[in-house]
Amino acid sequence: MTTTTRPSLWEYANPVKFMRLTDWLLPVVGWAAGALVLTGLVWGFFFTPDDFRQGSTVKIIFLHVPAALMAINAWIMMLAASLVWLIRRHHVSALAARAAGPVGAVMTLIALFTGAIWGQPMWGTWWAWDPRLTSFLILFLFYLGYIALWSAIEDPDTAADLTAVLCIVGSVFAVLSRYAALFWNQGLHQGASLSVAPGTRMDWAYKAPLYVSMTGFALMFLALVLAGTRTEIRARRMKALIARERMQA
Repeated sequence: MTTTTRPSLWEYANPVKFMRLTDWLLPVVGWAAGALVLTGLVWGFFFTPDDFRQGSTVKIIFLHVPAALMAINAWIMMLAASLVWLIRRHHVSALAARAAGPVGAVMTLIALFTGAIWGQPMWGTWWAWDPRLTSFLILFLFYLGYIALWSAIEDPDTAADLTAVLCIVGSVFAVLSRYAALFWNQGLHQGASLSVAPGTRMDWAYKAPLYVSMTGFALMFLALVLAGTRTEIRARRMKALIARERMQA
């Protein structure tokens, strides 16, 4: 009597299996991300009406909201991958967290700049020490610290351990960036544009292209993390080969 075992998700923590899987998955995700991001942005910027209050300025939402959402979710993904590393010691999870850092930092920077561009005509200022804006700025600084810590420590396992701890601490600001407007009533930043709560916050003329753009940004983040993780795996293999050659020389 033969028994069949289902493949486990943990199998792909093996670098060989991860590389084999992403050989075909990465191009699929990459092309889908490109198509959806382009469709969402073109649809949103050129084929939606001006808002009766904010005019054409509101259209920056199709770039600002997806970038801000991925800036927060990127850190959450890094937290999950870091916890997997601390608990299971799977190197691919640590490398995935490292690969997500620069992507999340860029997304946070895009959110900060587009928020300033959007806020200036609405608030009359490029920047305000609003709870959500301030927590987002601190999150960006945590991203920079995370990237710098990975680069400063030579031993990869030690670097993974310390950056995982930093990721756990920085998760507080990822949560604050998402929910700051609910924690504090003061502040210029508006509430969530999209919500599961009853009541219409946004017309479907804006919501539909925004959903497309958000999906595209999520897939773009996934594609960049997969590509970055593959690069990190190759870099480690290269270092191992160079170290072996030096020992044999």
